Amino acid sequence: MILLEVPTPVPAEGVFGLAWLLIAVPLVSAAILLLVGRLGDAWGHFLGTLAPIFSFALGLMLFVQLLGREDAERSVGLHLWDWIPTGSWNIGVGLQIDQLSILFTLLITGVGSLIHIYSIGYMAHDERRRRFFAFLNLFVAAMLLLVLADNYLVLFVGWEGVGLASYLLIGFWQHKSSAAVAAKKAFVVNRVGDLGMAIAIMLMLFTFGSSAFVDVNAGAASLTPWIATALGCLLLLGACGKSAQVPLQSWLLDAMEGPTPVSALIHAATMVTAGVYLVVRSHAIFAQSEAASTAVVIVGTVTLLAGAWIGCAKDDIKKALAGSTMSQIGYMMLAAGIGPAGYAFAIFHLITHGFFKANMFLGAGSVMHGMNDDVNMRNYGAIGRAMPITFVTFAAGYLAIIGFPFLSGFYSKDHIIEAAFAQNQIIGVLAMVGAGVTAFYMTRLMLMTFLGKKRWEKGVHPHESPLVMTIPLIILGLGSVVGGLALNNWINGWLDPAVGVSHGDHHPSLLHFTPVGLITLAVVAIGVVIAFLLFGPRKDIPKVAPVSRSPFTLAARNDLYGDAFNEAVFMRPGQKLTDGVAATDRGGVDGVVHGVAGMIGGFGSRLRLAQNGFVRTYALTMTAGAAVVGLVLVLGRLG
Repeated sequence: MILLEVPTPVPAEGVFGLAWLLIAVPLVSAAILLLVGRLGDAWGHFLGTLAPIFSFALGLMLFVQLLGREDAERSVGLHLWDWIPTGSWNIGVGLQIDQLSILFTLLITGVGSLIHIYSIGYMAHDERRRRFFAFLNLFVAAMLLLVLADNYLVLFVGWEGVGLASYLLIGFWQHKSSAAVAAKKAFVVNRVGDLGMAIAIMLMLFTFGSSAFVDVNAGAASLTPWIATALGCLLLLGACGKSAQVPLQSWLLDAMEGPTPVSALIHAATMVTAGVYLVVRSHAIFAQSEAASTAVVIVGTVTLLAGAWIGCAKDDIKKALAGSTMSQIGYMMLAAGIGPAGYAFAIFHLITHGFFKANMFLGAGSVMHGMNDDVNMRNYGAIGRAMPITFVTFAAGYLAIIGFPFLSGFYSKDHIIEAAFAQNQIIGVLAMVGAGVTAFYMTRLMLMTFLGKKRWEKGVHPHESPLVMTIPLIILGLGSVVGGLALNNWINGWLDPAVGVSHGDHHPSLLHFTPVGLITLAVVAIGVVIAFLLFGPRKDIPKVAPVSRSPFTLAARNDLYGDAFNEAVFMRPGQKLTDGVAATDRGGVDGVVHGVAGMIGGFGSRLRLAQNGFVRTYALTMTAGAAVVGLVLVLGRLG
């Protein structure tokens, strides 16, 4: 492996000059759907679906164009306009289409388009469907701006746009107080991470005089260790917020209050992948700080275990998948923290995860569609025969995420585990343990949902979803099966120039049966077997979760007490601090202001008594005054 200089973007020509339409089309579509009102109710969902499909088609054209170029010309810059031309700064709005951003573009628009198509059926009876598609379009446009921006300040605009769109979609059913609270929680927690991002950008402007990727990459080598570490940790704080990594993970499970297509979009194609993108895009900064890179590795490792732990105890099918997302993003962060040896694997797993996680979230929505919107897996069982397409496609995602041989996760996640072992054996062992726990809770989910005995509520009749919902499941299921095999021997060479690395002729093994890989398979098999022993098809699963005294189970059911920790450490002290500041303001600042005003007012009230309108009073006052002046003059002469 050789470290290289990242190529400078070449000017956009031909079809690359139209790259701005990737963002503009879904953004304009969102505006139209929000402005036309009820006139768009009959056709709004079609317009909303065509917008990301157009962006995907254009992104595919750009990808094909990049394939035909040499490595040095695969980074293309498109300057749109000058934004902040002031003093020594000249910050413009521009796009950078390179090997990294085009993969994200295809993922966002490709998986996003399938989610839009699925939503046509899933939201068919929602009276606010047009507005829902407008918010979906806004989400896609903001995420595209985030990954296509050529500098951190423009990236931050997309970053905040993603936060706004997530707030609108998580709280879309705001008539439910739980959805409104979940939306506010996601918004507030993400603001903590955004503060880190904002300070990092300010520090970049102070240090480099620019926030452009080209300038930051060029100047990163001259950073002092302190500045590099500060920048890296601030960027990591931002990444933790968007990607729901410890300690800013508490919003993610509550975000399941939104419609299921929102969960798929957030967890597979957009929001939670933003933090991984940020770390990989900022590789030049992290290369200058071992402390910051180590922090990324630790955060990723802790999160992959925490998410898996939570997933083991959830009976809500969407929350079990949410814990899984936390864990899988943790694997990606771990790989990104490893550095040049892990960047490609982080993005590799991000893409395969996009397929199998979108597949499973939409599959969960299909299950809910057939089960009268029930999310409790204890009320499922034996629905595989009633919903064969959903069952088979979900099974493909399940096998992919546990790392079944030759499916996508077998390649992408196991490469991360091997890279972790090469970096640090303790981290490698923990990553491997995470794979075993993943196999356990995902097998538990499959058994409780699709196999075993019927535990359906009265009046529930499971049925397969319409084609508009199952066709996206089939496409994503195929991606879950073949995605890893298709990308395994290609992605390293493709991404190397964008992250300043050359792996030469070394490529990951096609078969991947390395010693670490074989041990990982054994650990995964153990997790599957334990799940079968506890939740197998012949087991009687109670309709109500048994009371547990195990501290591990209780912690998982309470999301590892993340909310309790935040309340005790941040919310309550914050309330007391706010109350103290308010009391100081009322009793101190306001007290002084009101006291001075009252004193002057009282003095004026008494002085006013002398103005009674009688001439004799005024003459007496003048005489007394003249006598006092005379007395002062006489005493002055005598002295």
